[in-house]
Amino acid sequence: MSYEVLESNETYRGKILRVTIDKIEMPDGNSAYRETVLRDKNAAAVLPIMNDGKLLFVRQYRHAFGETLLEIPAGVLNDCEVCELCVLRELEEETGQKAGRLEFVCEFYPSVGFCSETISLYFAYDLTQGQQKLDPDEFIELESYTLDEAMEMIHSGQIKDGKTIAALFAYKSKHI
Repeated sequence: MSYEVLESNETYRGKILRVTIDKIEMPDGNSAYRETVLRDKNAAAVLPIMNDGKLLFVRQYRHAFGETLLEIPAGVLNDCEVCELCVLRELEEETGQKAGRLEFVCEFYPSVGFCSETISLYFAYDLTQGQQKLDPDEFIELESYTLDEAMEMIHSGQIKDGKTIAALFAYKSKHI
């Protein structure tokens, strides 16, 4: 199947994203419109595994949902930053923990219907104390849970964040 972009009009440009409305030609020759959110930078996320086996999470407000959500640490890559450095930086900034070892899990597209964001997912092991360095607009609470507790929190609706759910299922699959 082939799709061709016939027109692309940028309708919004912000600090971290752009929005376009594209007219595309469908495989049957008809045209359709698609709205796309384009992220200017990709992201990386990390599931920190504490030395006692518990998993470390951050709880932070997410304005799009008007909720304070339980998530794994994550962030947007700085200019020319590789994913591994991003997750090491974000882990320490958000949790005050440094990772002795990272394990790459996968790269995934969290919202394929409308957004171009890509997230690289990692596990972090051999944690040591560093220094938390929150951004001025970041207010984070740290929480830790066992894998079983976290999986139950998915099923009970207490964990709703997609990257966190993906990380937990990936980690669980290693421990079956």
